[in-house]
Amino acid sequence: MGMRIGTPMPSLDGATEWFGATQAHAESEALGHPTLVHFWSISCGTCKESMPRITEWREGLKEQGLRVIAVHMPRYEADTDIEGVRAMISTINMTEPCAIDNEHKLKDAFQNEQGYVPAYYLFDAEGKLRSFAAGERGLDLLKATLDRVMNQTQLTAAS
Repeated sequence: MGMRIGTPMPSLDGATEWFGATQAHAESEALGHPTLVHFWSISCGTCKESMPRITEWREGLKEQGLRVIAVHMPRYEADTDIEGVRAMISTINMTEPCAIDNEHKLKDAFQNEQGYVPAYYLFDAEGKLRSFAAGERGLDLLKATLDRVMNQTQLTAAS
């Protein structure tokens, strides 16, 4: 069934490891900011193809308040290799906090029952889910909502 629009962002409890930040840092950074949480896997070609666009959004919208959190969710046993994940994070120049979800606790918390990767969850500044999309066209589907959320954030900040 998946998370409903308006559902608060789940806790990031249960990651087996973090790269780039701690869980507490990632959660405190997200507080009061629009936040994109993206699930990916090193064995997912579509995930790798979408990374430059996520980087573009992360860097281009950072000053306007967007926060990005990655969740590496293994699809196969080979994906649980922490050194392989660390190497891929470096290769794709991922600077956002990245949770390693080797026990699928975050997958369950985000109600990603099908285990979609890539999967994108966009939360507004109040921490409520505004959009979910998955797969090859996921970022295209998310773009209009991202623009609305960012505009809303700017209007709120200006008032």
